[in-house]
Amino acid sequence: MILLHNAYLATGEREGDGAILIDGDKIAGVCFKEKDGSSKLPSSAGGMSIPYEMLSDYLSRKFDNLQVIDIQGKCIMAGGIDAHVHFREPGLIQKADIGTESRAALAGGVTTVMDMPNTNPPTISAAALKEKIGIAAEKGANHVMFHLGVTNRNVADIQRIINYGDEQTGISAKDFAGLKVFMGSSTGNMLVDSGDALEEVFAMNQKPVLVHCEDEQTIKENLAKAKEKYGEDIPFEEHENIRSRRACIKSTIKALEMAMRHNTRLTLCHISTKEEVEMVRAAKISNPDITAETSCNYLWFSDEDYPRLGSKLKCNPSVKGASDRQALREALSQGLIDTIGSDHAPHLESEKSGNYCKAPSGLPSVQFTLPVLLTVADQEEIPLTRIASVFSEKAADIYGLKEAV
Repeated sequence: MILLHNAYLATGEREGDGAILIDGDKIAGVCFKEKDGSSKLPSSAGGMSIPYEMLSDYLSRKFDNLQVIDIQGKCIMAGGIDAHVHFREPGLIQKADIGTESRAALAGGVTTVMDMPNTNPPTISAAALKEKIGIAAEKGANHVMFHLGVTNRNVADIQRIINYGDEQTGISAKDFAGLKVFMGSSTGNMLVDSGDALEEVFAMNQKPVLVHCEDEQTIKENLAKAKEKYGEDIPFEEHENIRSRRACIKSTIKALEMAMRHNTRLTLCHISTKEEVEMVRAAKISNPDITAETSCNYLWFSDEDYPRLGSKLKCNPSVKGASDRQALREALSQGLIDTIGSDHAPHLESEKSGNYCKAPSGLPSVQFTLPVLLTVADQEEIPLTRIASVFSEKAADIYGLKEAV
């Protein structure tokens, strides 16, 4: 048993001096130093209040094997839960794999990840999910979970797995975190554009539904205009106009309307515009189970960075303007942003060096989420309680992972 003593603790509810008691690989208790100098012992040690200055000695007598580590000056939060990563395995391991990327996540303080289904083959069946679970058991350096992908044709199969499990593979609802719906195309070509399929999956309330919201027809029209104007030499600054604000808003309106009608446990992934912030604010009144995710891509960068970074900043949805970045930072501070998903999406440097149409979208960012969040918190005077919530605790609530952090 270990006591991390004299730390500065940050949870979603409070921050301050205190200590953490660890039993094996579990947190056995969090002891804050109260204003009167007392601290409440964890239930495993009796649960009474004693002077904080006596905490270490008392617990050392209570537990013979206690190791006390004084970490004064250090801040402790729960390990991060990143519910939005693309670890590329199977089928795309020339880019990365579960082993390399789970270690990158750990380097950034992320102890649980949830991998998206747009691999090769895509994770849209019980058999594909079972294969990925096996790979993660062998290679994962942290707690690796998976989302099951929705297509125009597999909704009935998903409902069967949720209700009864899959007899052939043994896969059941407990084996995946949520359902991912691409309402705009991205790496893997898993676009769901059937109205019937969308209605059916939004009516499922047993699992969170995560949506990538961009209107495909709007994007196609914008890309055609850009090709007509620039030919093959489309500047990367045009990405914001091709994967446009209108494409995001139009698709998000559709998703929110369905979520309010069906009371869906909806997560809007990587929102990137100030308009979406306000739409979410209004929609939450009707359906409190609607949650908003953004990425540090949108909290850190703006369209002013395209000339400098070019293809390195190409991601879907596109990075928008400085006013959008500021609106997202304010939403983070206000509690409107529920979770941060890195949308970690590694590619080969040789792939990224192509022209606009050839360079794939995606940034490898799982290792940098926490440093960016802490920097933004300092710049915007956002309390660490908000960072602890979006980095870990809210995702634990959404996916039922209180013991995973």
